Amino acid sequence: MALKDFFKKKEPRPVAKAAEAKEKKKEVEVKKPSEVRTPGVRKERKALGQAYKVLKAPHVTERATDLVSKNQYVFKVWPRANKKEVKSAVEDVYGVDVVQVRMINVPKKKRRLGKIKGFRKGYKKAIVRIKEGQKIEVLLR
Repeated sequence: MALKDFFKKKEPRPVAKAAEAKEKKKEVEVKKPSEVRTPGVRKERKALGQAYKVLKAPHVTERATDLVSKNQYVFKVWPRANKKEVKSAVEDVYGVDVVQVRMINVPKKKRRLGKIKGFRKGYKKAIVRIKEGQKIEVLLR
C-alpha cells in the first residue's frame, strides 16, 4: 500500500502561500545597529601580526640618519609590499601617524671576483614621512 502512495502525483502548492512566506522572511531580516555602516567612519584594525609580511628591517645608513631630521625614516620591505600596506604596518608597529610613503626598487648589481661573475641582491625600500613632533626609535643590532 505504501508504495502506491509514493508514486501518486502530489498536488501543487498554492502560489499565494509561497509569496506570503517570502514576505514574512523579509520582515524578519532587520539589521542590527552594529551592522549598519555609516559613511566616513572606518573600523580600527590592527595589522600587528601582518606587519612582518611587509617590513623587513629599518635601513640604517648615513643618508637615512640624515633624513631623520626631516621626519623621514627608511625601511627595507618585501618586494610585493605596496604603499598602503607599508603605511598601516608602520602606524601599527610604531604608533605614529604616517603622512607620506615613497617606494624605491634598488636593482641587483653585477659583481665580479676574479673569473667568477655574480650579482649582488636587489631589494625594495620605503621612505616613510611621519607627522611633525613624532619620533621613531630605531635601534641597531
